[in-house]
Amino acid sequence: MSLLTDNIIPGEHGKVFGTNANDETELIEIKNSLLKVDGITKVSINNSIFPKEFTVFTNKVIRVEDIETMVKSIGFHAIPKELI
Repeated sequence: MSLLTDNIIPGEHGKVFGTNANDETELIEIKNSLLKVDGITKVSINNSIFPKEFTVFTNKVIRVEDIETMVKSIGFHAIPKELI
């Protein structure tokens, strides 16, 4: 439990999440839902790998738990990738 593992810090690197969404439409649904959250500026989708990933960029500190809850509310999972 630390600032870096529990939160998304503003900057150019963002935070990468794995997801069980597979279709392009499902990934777009996740992206559109997350962009409604205050402080999230960009969501980048990487659908060329498995499992699919998306990266969340912010302009303020956002809790990882908030991202997980938002994605879960539309029927998918968001698993944060560990820091290297």
